[in-house]
Amino acid sequence: MKLFAKVLAFVAICSASFSVLAISDAQRDAIAERLKPVGSVCIQGDSSCANASVAAAGGGAKSGEDIYNTNCMACHSTGAAGAPKFDDKAEWASRLDARGLDTVYANAINGYNGMPAKGLCMSCSDDEIKATVDYMLAHNGL
Repeated sequence: MKLFAKVLAFVAICSASFSVLAISDAQRDAIAERLKPVGSVCIQGDSSCANASVAAAGGGAKSGEDIYNTNCMACHSTGAAGAPKFDDKAEWASRLDARGLDTVYANAINGYNGMPAKGLCMSCSDDEIKATVDYMLAHNGL
């Protein structure tokens, strides 16, 4: 009988413990709300992300001039690492003639020699990088 009493007491304690652990749906929802992620990461081209175009553009498209001034000017104003200078029409024209516009775009997007991909503007879309190249070329009348 002592064993039966011990088993019965154990069962009573276990069932009391489980009833304490039982939570309502409202409590479960509140816990889930507190544990949900505060944000998410969308990779350019991922169509499963809502508002991916806005997120990729940082809230809106940036102009070629803005991108040049924030990401490209340091090298293209001085010619650092062999970058064609912003005001050097002959250098830009020779690159266009030798490689063509599509190659100049590809080099700006993917990087070339000392230039890192997208000039390190990883929040810039490919179209924004192309607009930046167009801005530099237009400045030189090309």
